[in-house]
Amino acid sequence: MSTLATKNIDNAYVAGDNAGKYRQTQSEKVKLIPEHVTQADLKHVEEHGYIVIENVLSGDEITTVKNSISPLLNETGRNSFEGYKTQRLYGVLNKTRALDRLVDHPRILALLNKLFMPNYLLSQLQVINLLPGESGQPLHFDDGFYPIPRPRAPLGAATIWAIDDFTESNGATVIVPNSHTWDDNQKPTTEQAKSAVMKAGSVLFYPGTFWHGGGANHSSANRLAVTCQYCEPWLRTQENYFLGTPLNVVADLSEDIRRMLGFSIHPPFIGMVNGMHPKRLLEDM
Repeated sequence: MSTLATKNIDNAYVAGDNAGKYRQTQSEKVKLIPEHVTQADLKHVEEHGYIVIENVLSGDEITTVKNSISPLLNETGRNSFEGYKTQRLYGVLNKTRALDRLVDHPRILALLNKLFMPNYLLSQLQVINLLPGESGQPLHFDDGFYPIPRPRAPLGAATIWAIDDFTESNGATVIVPNSHTWDDNQKPTTEQAKSAVMKAGSVLFYPGTFWHGGGANHSSANRLAVTCQYCEPWLRTQENYFLGTPLNVVADLSEDIRRMLGFSIHPPFIGMVNGMHPKRLLEDM
């Protein structure tokens, strides 16, 4: 899996950090993850197209997430992709701080730092609750809406956090190992797919070129998950955070999440506001 790197840009002005007051920042959280752990995670993703990292969230953290988002869940999906028996919550950052740790978890940021250019963005944050009787979601890959032929390096990546246990019967995400390297002519078969069974508190990570889909819920219980999707800094995000996130909310977020919402400058001036760094909008908050 190749990566796109700023070092490949010859023009020093275009590649450099030209900000004055607000220089480019890097995540301090990533330093909590040993390099050998990140390299092992990355190797697994490169070889298989995904990785399941177990026991990332504690029981108390899972309870906090459930208690925060359960009262916010209401409407079910509007089409077969969203799921007619699936509750989805959008605009999550405006409604609770309980999921911030999932968005900027150091284990995940360490992987993203290896895959993407600096200043990569949060493309979408969503709560997904599969209700009993939900059918399987069509298999797809997340960055397929970017019209660049495959095979190619991923333009995005995603996490799916298991807030409930993921089982074969309750709709565990269906994955297609090694599909991240396929070209545009190759499509998955039923025989190639399997369920990503994992305990609550685990997280599934995969690049945007990886084929997957929500499973069918044949059980009598709900299956709750949170997904965070990220993309290269020069791409348009799925969720329009620029319009959808009030400045008072941004002011309460971590530096890492602010950066991923676009409160950063991708060299030389992508993301500026009136010719200035977007952080200046927060100075009077």
